[in-house]
Amino acid sequence: MGRISINRLRLLSHHGVMEQERRVGNIFEVSLTMDVPATERAMATDDLTDTINYAAVTELIKREMAHPCKLIEAAAGRIILALRAEYPGQISHGTVSVSKMAPPIPMEMESVTYTADFNT
Repeated sequence: MGRISINRLRLLSHHGVMEQERRVGNIFEVSLTMDVPATERAMATDDLTDTINYAAVTELIKREMAHPCKLIEAAAGRIILALRAEYPGQISHGTVSVSKMAPPIPMEMESVTYTADFNT
């Protein structure tokens, strides 16, 4: 078994509790790990069909992040549901993290992050 990771994919998205956040948008970072049993076969065959195409997964993330949500938890949930639908049984376990890089909080911080574990 192998693990595929997408690290700190940055996207302009329109998530937030306040309407202004959803209207103006913010930079979000998405990180994803997927435990993929089929990668052992891909190591031997050098064939993309024997693994999960991470370029396609980044497009899936981009598509799901384009739908405004109030909560980053909901954005993470959308990504998980889309992965389950697109790759049924191909991911044994994973984590997805969604970070809001400039939350509307009057204190200095790098980001706020929600991380969810999932199985398909």
